[in-house]
Amino acid sequence: MDYLPKDPAILVSSINMLLRDEEFDSLESLCYAFSREPKDIKNYLIEYGFVWSEHQKQFRPIGYDE
Repeated sequence: MDYLPKDPAILVSSINMLLRDEEFDSLESLCYAFSREPKDIKNYLIEYGFVWSEHQKQFRPIGYDE
């Protein structure tokens, strides 16, 4: 993958896949590789209903664990 997608659903899917398949060991290392800031991605995705779960090491829909 050469870049992170802009579409929120595809972005979440891509990030979660890269972390799940152990291409990267953390959100920070993934963001560094794509020249992005983790806080910017978190802020962008929260607008679309996704929140970062440090425990699961993935983005999840807001309220999924409630």
